[in-house]
Parts: sequence; structure tokens; C-alpha cells
Amino acid sequence: MLKRMFVAPDPGRARLRFAARAVLGIGLAVVVCGLAGHSLPGAVTGGLAALLALFTVTDATVRGQAVTTALLPAVGLPVLAAASVLHDHPLLRDLTFLAVVGAGVYARRYGPRGHSLGVFAFMTFFIAQFLHAVPGRLPELSAALVLSVLTAGTVRFGLWCYERRMPPAPVPAPPDGRGLDRITTRQAVQATAGAALALVAGQLVSGERWYWAVGATWWVFVNTTSRGETLVRGFRRVLGTVIGLVLGFLAALPVHGAPLPTAVLVAVCVFGIFYTAAVSYTWMMLWVTLLAALLYGLLGVLTPGLLVLRLTETGVGALGAVLAVLFVLPVTTHAVTDAWIQRVLRCVHACTAEAAARLAGDPDADPAPRVAELEQLLGRVRLSVAPLVHPLNPMRGRKQRARRVLALLDDCAREIRGLVAVAADPEASHDARLAAACWRVEAAVEALTGGAEVPAADRPHEAEPALAHLHGIERALAELSAPLRSPSGSPLVGA
Repeated sequence: MLKRMFVAPDPGRARLRFAARAVLGIGLAVVVCGLAGHSLPGAVTGGLAALLALFTVTDATVRGQAVTTALLPAVGLPVLAAASVLHDHPLLRDLTFLAVVGAGVYARRYGPRGHSLGVFAFMTFFIAQFLHAVPGRLPELSAALVLSVLTAGTVRFGLWCYERRMPPAPVPAPPDGRGLDRITTRQAVQATAGAALALVAGQLVSGERWYWAVGATWWVFVNTTSRGETLVRGFRRVLGTVIGLVLGFLAALPVHGAPLPTAVLVAVCVFGIFYTAAVSYTWMMLWVTLLAALLYGLLGVLTPGLLVLRLTETGVGALGAVLAVLFVLPVTTHAVTDAWIQRVLRCVHACTAEAAARLAGDPDADPAPRVAELEQLLGRVRLSVAPLVHPLNPMRGRKQRARRVLALLDDCAREIRGLVAVAADPEASHDARLAAACWRVEAAVEALTGGAEVPAADRPHEAEPALAHLHGIERALAELSAPLRSPSGSPLVGA
């Protein structure tokens, strides 16, 4: 975990800029709320709304991000109103909360925008519970939400829009399906069931802080697809919460809500959340837990017992998510992993074909977008295979095979990047052997995706760079045949 945090690459300092802009945007949103005369709960609402606006919006283009950001209040305000009006009606409040959970997860079928709006809707309801929002506070909290989203948008799209100088990031679409065969639909049912379990159990643990259990269930389901991914994420959430609570005892309790040191620590937490989110869910949850402790300190209710209760409710929520993915319309790790690996292989072929066309002199051929898509797809494969390569996985055979698959896919990606670099050179010349090599790559991909064996690709080392990279891809694809299935013919990860 420490290695992933401190050694993880940050190409173009993207994570550093992402985190620094978040501190600026959230800090300005809180200042704007203060200048507008809002109370401490209003400023907290504004800060959290700005955090969500800067964190959850992930559309591929800047224009799409701006549209999604503009739509956040349209989703958040009705949810905030419902949560406030139903504050004194527990049954209706709970049923509405579960409906928000189900709708928020189901919205992922509409891509990054649906995902962002679903997360914002859930977190708006959660914030209302966190602050015990009542109808009398609704105008102030609503104004704080709108002001903060506007401020965050101004920072993101006006003051510091570094994305304008970057190519659009491709966002892999989730696997297709209809009805309950669609993964997002199954997850919506699972998340609602898990949240219902967490809500009931959480209220038995604490009638005042029960919403932490529902929040834990919700965030375990975010950015996961299969039951294996969800189990690993639940473990990491609990681990991050434990470490964060230790820091809470060491830092938040001694500060005890003092404004200046709390503000400094909150800024550190915000930076940590944004900087670590892409590389370690455990580290992100560490900073989220410490941030929550600091906010409770500002509100004057932080005690050692509250921190222990936070851990208990997190465990309850994680257990609710685990039970849901195991027994409610389970999505197997194998089905998801196989789908992502097949998409990676087809993207490898598309990258190869585009690069070969570029080398052949086609001015319209551009492999760069395909390479970016390949990186995104590889990220999804790593996430899907994470349960198999986890240190606590006792199945050593499958763990070794999964690691071998990842290594060979990384080899393919490395050779693809080298091939694209050669194709980008205007002096690169076309070699007649490129077409034959590309055809062999296509045949290997078709064989792998169809479940057939791929013949060995022992070819002599080529001095010509493009051919050398193509032969490297061939060798990696040929070697993938064995680890993708066991000697008995069973798939990589089982049912």
C-alpha cells in the first residue's frame, strides 16, 4: 500500500494538479459561503458540494464536464429538500433514501454523467443526515449548495482548466445487457438490498449515526462490477477507516475543532483524497475518515466514542454490501474479467491496424486515441482481477495465472506504445512485411477471443523497429493462451 502511494507514476503531474485545484476550489467555495453570511452547517454543505463537483464529474470532454456540473444542483436540490422535509418522518425518510440508492446506481447505465449525478444525489441525502437538516435550514443549505457548485465550476472551467490542453480521456462503456442481464441493473438491486440491511442494522447500533452504515455500503459499490471487486473494496474501506481513525485520535481529537489548525488539516485531507484516489482506495478512505472526524470537531460533537462508532457503522455497511453481492443477483468475477480482457485484446488489434495504416502512408490513421482507450481498458482489467492477486487470496494457482495474464497484457501495451511512437515519426518507412504481421496479430486476437489456441510466435529479432514491436505483440498474445485457461480447459477465474 505504501509503495503504491509513494512510487505510483503521475504522468504530466495530473494527480498533483487535480488535488491542488481541489484545495483551491473547495477553499474558495467555503469562503464564498462565509461571505454570503451562511452558518457553519451551510459552509460545511458548500464545501462538501464543491468537493463532489470537483471529484465525481468525469466526462470525456471539457464541454461534457461543464454540462454535468451544471446539472448537479438540478439533482441535488430536490434530494436535499426531500431529506429535510422527511427529517421527522423516519419511515418515509428511510424508504426515500433507499430509492435514491437504487436510482443512483441504476443511473450508471447512462455513462459518466449518470454516475456523477447518481453519486451527487446520494451524497446530498447523506449530507442532510450528517447535518441533521430540518426544513427551517433548507433555504440556507440550498443556497450554499448552488453557490459552491458555481464556485467549483468557475475554478474548474475558468481559473484552472488544464484539461483543455489534454486529449479527451476515453471512458470504457460498461458491458452490455438487457433487463437483469445488465450489470448496472443487477447492481442497483444489490446496492438497494445491501443499503436496506445496513440501514436496519445501523439503526440498531445507533439511532443517530446510522447513515454511516448506508454510506459505507454505497461507496463499496462505487466503481465495482463483480462480487470479487466488491469484496476487495469492502476490505479496503474497512482498512482505510481503521487507519483514519487512528489518525483521528492523534490529530482530530487534540485539535478539538480549533478553527485555524482544523482548516489546515482539512486542506491536507482534501489534497490527500484527490491525490490518492486513483492509486489506492485504502489511502483515500484514510483521508475521508480523518476529514469526517475534523468536521465533527468543528461541529463540537467529536468524542473518542464517536470515532469507535464510526468504525462499527463502517463494518456494518461493508457487511451489508458483502451479503448483497453474494446472495442477491451475484455477478461473477469470471464473467466480468473475461469481458474486459476480450475488449483489451480487440483494442490491441485496433491499435496495431491504425499504426500499420499510418506507416503505410494513410494521413487519416491515428492510433493515439486507441492507445488511450487501451490504457483505460487495462485499468478495468486490473480492477477486475484485483480479487485474484490480492495478498489474502488463498488460491495460489489462480493468483499466479492472473498475474501472468496482467504481465502479458502489459507487455502488449508496452509494444503497442513503441509501435505508435515509431508510426508517429514522419521519417518512418513502410515495410511490406507489416501487413503480414498485422494479419497475424488479428488472427491471434480472434483465436484468443474465440477460445482457441494461438500458435507459438518464435520469430527472429528484427532490426526494423515497427516489425520488432509487432513481433513482440505476437509473442505476448501467443503466451496468453496458457494462463487464460487451466490445463483442464477451465477459465482463468472460475465461475
